[in-house]
Amino acid sequence: MMISCEKAANICDKAQYEEASSWEKIKLKFHLLMCKACAKHSKDNTKLTSLCNQARLAVLSEEEKKKMKETCSKAK
Repeated sequence: MMISCEKAANICDKAQYEEASSWEKIKLKFHLLMCKACAKHSKDNTKLTSLCNQARLAVLSEEEKKKMKETCSKAK
C-alpha cells in the first residue's frame, strides 16, 4: 500500500483542491506517517493554500488572457 513520494505529492496537491478520492487520502495519510519529507511538503502546501485563499487572489478571464496575448504580440 506504500506509494511513492511523487504519487504522494500529486495526491497532496489534489487534496488541497478537494479533488482527491477518499482512498487516495487514506494512502496519503499512511505515506505521511512514514515519510517526514512528504509530511513537511504537505504542511507547507497547506500553508500556501491558506495564504492564497486569504489574499483573495483573482485570475484573468479567458477573454482577458486573449486580449493580453494580442497586445503582447502587437508590441513585438
